Amino acid sequence: DVQLQAFGGGLVQAGGSLRLSCAASGFTFDDYAIGWFRQAPGKEREGVSCISGSDGSTWYADSVKGRFTISSDNAKNTVYLQMNSLKPEDTAVYYCAAVRIPNYWSYSAIDYWGQGTLVTVSS
Repeated sequence: DVQLQAFGGGLVQAGGSLRLSCAASGFTFDDYAIGWFRQAPGKEREGVSCISGSDGSTWYADSVKGRFTISSDNAKNTVYLQMNSLKPEDTAVYYCAAVRIPNYWSYSAIDYWGQGTLVTVSS
């Protein structure tokens, strides 16, 4: 009965913005870190950002620091990823994911995966 529902993907021009949402249900929110992986065509799936449901601490991949901001609304069990100054290399399928604290934000450690939402950034 665990679900991670992702929304907000779309097509934008380079320099534009998108906001992704991930609604979580079926588990205790504050026991997990929740965030995003992405997979671009021909590339490995990579961690993008995550936030702790317990204390709000955050992590960002170097490639998105200063451009993306992750936040959470614990009352709604929802995590948001505000993506600004988008670049063509941000084009990917973005996957919401959750890992039990204190495990690392890595592909092999993920406990729950949501469906992907496609972000396409035109040049």
